[in-house]
Amino acid sequence: MPHRPKHWPKASYDPRYDPIIDAGPGHNRDHAPTYWIDTAGTPPEDDGPITGDIDADVVVVGSGYTGLSTAIHLAKEHGIKAHVLEANTVAWGCSTRNGGQAQISSGRLKRSEWIKRWGVEVAKDMHAEVCEAFELFNDLIGSDDIDCDPQTGGHFYTAHRDKVMPKLAKECAVLNDVFGYGARMVSRAELHERYVRDQEAHGALWEPDGTSVHAAKLAFSYVRLARKLGAKIHTASPVMGWKIVDGVHHLTTPGGTVRARAVALATAGYTPPGLNEKTKHRLMPILSNSIVTRPLTDDEKAECGFQVKSPLTDTRTLRHYYRFLPDGRVQIGSRSAITGPDAENPKHLDLLQKGLYRKFPALEGIELDYSWWGWVDVSHDMMPRIFQPDPKQTIFYAMGYGGNGVMYSAQAGKRMAQMVAGQGRELKLPIFTSQLPSHGILTPFRRLGQRIAYPYYYVRDEIL
Repeated sequence: MPHRPKHWPKASYDPRYDPIIDAGPGHNRDHAPTYWIDTAGTPPEDDGPITGDIDADVVVVGSGYTGLSTAIHLAKEHGIKAHVLEANTVAWGCSTRNGGQAQISSGRLKRSEWIKRWGVEVAKDMHAEVCEAFELFNDLIGSDDIDCDPQTGGHFYTAHRDKVMPKLAKECAVLNDVFGYGARMVSRAELHERYVRDQEAHGALWEPDGTSVHAAKLAFSYVRLARKLGAKIHTASPVMGWKIVDGVHHLTTPGGTVRARAVALATAGYTPPGLNEKTKHRLMPILSNSIVTRPLTDDEKAECGFQVKSPLTDTRTLRHYYRFLPDGRVQIGSRSAITGPDAENPKHLDLLQKGLYRKFPALEGIELDYSWWGWVDVSHDMMPRIFQPDPKQTIFYAMGYGGNGVMYSAQAGKRMAQMVAGQGRELKLPIFTSQLPSHGILTPFRRLGQRIAYPYYYVRDEIL
């Protein structure tokens, strides 16, 4: 057998990476230059790349929140010590590029849209699932094993125009009357006086469950916990080939082949099209920009009126998500380029800065200390799936959160672990019993549709 090195050279971050165009996410690439990575402290130890052929009971592909939660719950609840394969550095994708906002949601649809799609009873069961997920998330981040700087206070869904307030009030009534949830409406005056002086906001819908976390500290804590429980996390180990021989999965990596009884896919917006036919073109990766300012002065803090550090999201279709960080900076994110090669175009940064200035005019021209972007795993019907696509094959996946995965990924990993362990038969909700939908023959034209949709969303949100 030829000698294989124990470690592969670190590759630089690729700002132009595109999951639709590129064959894969790379090999041992460095993290994106995010605020989270820069302030998370020393990265956790991992188990290094695969350096020879090995056998594993279960392989998890992807070392983000979902993959790590899967490994954690396989060990804690089922006694299975998984091997996690990561193409690059640990938690390289969504989990260290998001806004660190935990909301009581699992996809992009509102509760009223759940009712329209599935009926009241299924919607109530979905709500119970998401509430249970938030309890699990709270238990995790409240444990001694997790250190992620949580800031509670609920989620504020801010109305970017006055015309949106009646719609928010209607949704608030659905939350309370149908689901017994303690949401309430907040007027512009109350929002400015008690919470935040967002000059664009005409009021807000407040949900009691909403927590801000340090995105990379959360991911790094998951890594430490998974390894503490016996999981192995192999970085610099992209899956470059996959075949099934006599029911055993043979996953080829640069350092060797991993043979496994079952494979759990947790690659989200960074899923390569050639990874597996069961996930090919089942997601629409969408780029999201994020910026973090320098620390605010006392005068700027007073003008912006931040009295909460919990999540804020506005009501645009291509929403802004924003928050006040513990060290006195402001973070805000929203839409970005359509393709990876266009991600560095300064017009996208300019668009996001203008969004910041509309909300907080006192910050116009403020220096930015961080700017990055990342791919969001949006499913074609706006809801995630945790699913075994073929009962004859021990392949499972959990993805499609549409930007709401910080909280629900913990539960998704737990649910996928149940399925891998053969204990998922009681999971009857639609997100557990149906596959991620495909665009079929329209797949090659998805980005053309995106180019048409973005201007339409702007006209609908800002003009009509």
